[in-house]
Amino acid sequence: MPQLVGKEVGQIGFGLMGLTWRHKPCSQEQAFETMRAALKNGNNFWNGGEFYGPPSYNSLVLLERYFEKYPENADKVVLSIKGGVNLKTFKPDGTPEGTRRSIDDCMAQLKGRKRIDLFEFARRDQTVAMETTFGTMDKEYIETGKIGGVSLSEVRAETIHEAVKHTKVHAVEVELSLFSTEVLENGVAAACAQYGIPLVAYSPIGRGMLTGQIKKMEDLPEEIKAFPRFQPGNFEINLQLVHQVEEMAKKKGCTPAQLAINWTIALSKRPGMPTIIPIPGATTAERVEENSKLIDITDEEMAEIDATLAKFTTAGDRYPDYVPVNT
Repeated sequence: MPQLVGKEVGQIGFGLMGLTWRHKPCSQEQAFETMRAALKNGNNFWNGGEFYGPPSYNSLVLLERYFEKYPENADKVVLSIKGGVNLKTFKPDGTPEGTRRSIDDCMAQLKGRKRIDLFEFARRDQTVAMETTFGTMDKEYIETGKIGGVSLSEVRAETIHEAVKHTKVHAVEVELSLFSTEVLENGVAAACAQYGIPLVAYSPIGRGMLTGQIKKMEDLPEEIKAFPRFQPGNFEINLQLVHQVEEMAKKKGCTPAQLAINWTIALSKRPGMPTIIPIPGATTAERVEENSKLIDITDEEMAEIDATLAKFTTAGDRYPDYVPVNT
């Protein structure tokens, strides 16, 4: 089993974003049922964010209420929280003041019900030296036991190589799916492997596209309609890959989402690859059950997927232009 900050975690984690970051969040009761299902299925690595929803109802508010009701689950969960963003400008803020503001607010929202095992800046602040940001985190929060450690998010390979000189990096979170394979070629996965850092794969089912449930533009959730890959013209091209994944999944006897999620895990077995922990999100217990199933993908099946991806080019960028990537 993979390990994060010295704690054993399941091969598949759980992304919390969809529970609070949407126009109409699901009920708290439904969210709790989904979170309980994640733990029941061994998905004990949870990933949330300070800005996943408004301050009145973000990941931390939901988690505080959850652990108030189920205090016995606090020690079972390995919790990673993204922050480090100025909540007014939504720009990264790696200054000592910005770092303290974000971590202190996150801890305050949890009300002591659960320690943050990993804290990660959602994006690297290019205007502040890493030693300044990590120096504040290490001296004031990690060495004092307030948080467990540092994770990186949405970074390029150079950032990883530099970060390890200034702090112990426990995980690197990046987008990885059949639609988004950039980290396999741009040195990010190789850097993680070099330092023995687990790679946390967010959006492993392509923001829901690889479930096969999205068949036309009208099926898209409101939150992702502005993303280039879901724009008219791009959407239809990307749907072609979904159809091919559906065919492979049918032959395999699993769902498209299960194939997509387990493909990221199977990549870990290849030479020169790090441990990869996918963190699919879900808003129902039923979806968690589906996403949690571990499936062995054979070398032959991986070769078939390789051949499929070699002939397909994803249409559209991962994010709109105003969102920083590969920081």
